[in-house]
Amino acid sequence: MDIEIEKLVRPNIRSLSAYEVKEIPCKVKLDANESPYGFNESLKALKSIKTNRYPDPEARFLKKSVSRDFRIKPENILLGNGSDELIYYLITTLGGPVLYPTPTFSMYGIIAQAIGEKRIESPLDKEFDLDINKILKTIRKEKPKLIFLSSPNNPTGNCFSLDRVLRIIESSSLSIIVVDEAYQPFASVKGFIPLLEDYKNLVIMRTLSKIGLAGLRVGFLIANEKIINEVNKVRLPFNINSLSQAVAIEILNDRKILKSYIKSIISERYRLFNELAKIKGIRPYPSEANFILFRVKEPDRTYEGLLKKGVLVRNIKGVVDGCLRVTVGTPEENALFLKALEEVIQKQVQKFAN
Repeated sequence: MDIEIEKLVRPNIRSLSAYEVKEIPCKVKLDANESPYGFNESLKALKSIKTNRYPDPEARFLKKSVSRDFRIKPENILLGNGSDELIYYLITTLGGPVLYPTPTFSMYGIIAQAIGEKRIESPLDKEFDLDINKILKTIRKEKPKLIFLSSPNNPTGNCFSLDRVLRIIESSSLSIIVVDEAYQPFASVKGFIPLLEDYKNLVIMRTLSKIGLAGLRVGFLIANEKIINEVNKVRLPFNINSLSQAVAIEILNDRKILKSYIKSIISERYRLFNELAKIKGIRPYPSEANFILFRVKEPDRTYEGLLKKGVLVRNIKGVVDGCLRVTVGTPEENALFLKALEEVIQKQVQKFAN
């Protein structure tokens, strides 16, 4: 007997496209905002893992490491399998409507739709900052339960203006404002963690994925204890595996090497931005993250031209039209990218000249 699966699937899932991560062979991979520096050397933590036992369900030792790192109480922390799982938990716990500016991290909208909650998008202004009058008007009208603000924002790379974020927090007594600080380690401005005591409707999201531990899938919420307790009710048991817990603790206990990697990425970001600005026909946007968004006349052809030369970047078509996004790599990777880009652009110029 044939079963029409489509009729059994909820309508909001039927209209949802699966999040696709394409693995494209390349020499230089600069498309996913990963750190070019990893911790692949022998880790002492691996020797202590007991594969026949379930992991610590509360990840207590990892919480202590995070707590010490950010000078907050363990009770104010909830760990998740990357930020994606925590976004899922927040929307499951609080429901919708879910409001977020666009363009931004796609998973806010994807997860809201998957759960069946209303999504509300509020376009950023021409400077990629929050259009404060428009978003405040939307908040008053729609009364969202959750507002997601990614700062530094992906894919634009900029931090939102502090005064605008504070106006949203102070004007939204019926909403929880989630500031996603995935890229905060690379920013020149302070994050929002010090403001948690002042604003009980503020939640911070952080992740270890951008600083060299993407393979572990470890993210965490930081919020007042009441919010943490409610979200913890929907957390799946043993959601952080033993390997991730052990390795994350070991790396977090050695902040010196982490800081050196972050410093290197920031330094290369400045160099990459300046070099991009010298190339005729390229407009890079200032970034506080570990990537740079840049505008180019022929984005599709430029993307394909780079790929032919073994350099993979992200085509932001349909999100920020006319733009590509490049992750900051090692000095060697960045040099290969710049050389390839100059050659691709020069070839386009010659073609149009003829």
